[in-house]
Amino acid sequence: MTKGRLEAFSDGVIAIIITIMVLELRVPEGSELVDLTAGRLHVKFLCYVLSFIYLGIYWNNHHHMLHSMRRVTGGILWANMHLLFWLSLVPFATGWMGEHFAPWPTASYGVVLLAAAIAYYILQSIILRVEGPDSRLARAVGKDFKGKVSPILYAVAIPVAFVNTWISAALFVTVALIWLVPDRRIERVLFEEDHK
Repeated sequence: MTKGRLEAFSDGVIAIIITIMVLELRVPEGSELVDLTAGRLHVKFLCYVLSFIYLGIYWNNHHHMLHSMRRVTGGILWANMHLLFWLSLVPFATGWMGEHFAPWPTASYGVVLLAAAIAYYILQSIILRVEGPDSRLARAVGKDFKGKVSPILYAVAIPVAFVNTWISAALFVTVALIWLVPDRRIERVLFEEDHK
């Protein structure tokens, strides 16, 4: 399999995940602004926005990581499927948390995010093993501060959801903000190689 085919498949799955997630948003029954607060639509919408940002971050970083690869192996394919599995649960966790902003739904959202972060790390590790320590990805990843701090914050947010769901949600937003700042490590390495 070519890496282009793997990228196209992954892009399609992520696009479907986003589509499923947006279909869960229901149009308000009334035509006034106050109708947006009926049925907790404003909470559902905020949960959707956060999850959309997360899926966008995963898509962006996944795209750059796959673009840096030179070949695809069976291990990479399975690790990629593992990541897509956890990302496919984002609409469920988003919907549950949006419907019931309570400890269990909020904690389950954190579990899905933590599992996706671990799956991404596994995929990255397998690619690094296949590509070697001097690969473009290895040079770009470096110490990977963001990749190390994110799972820690998710792991903290999960039990915190049972103390205060707002603090847990703030931790999820914090991780998203950390990643929302453009991470140009891979772009920089690819650009440098292309212009040698």
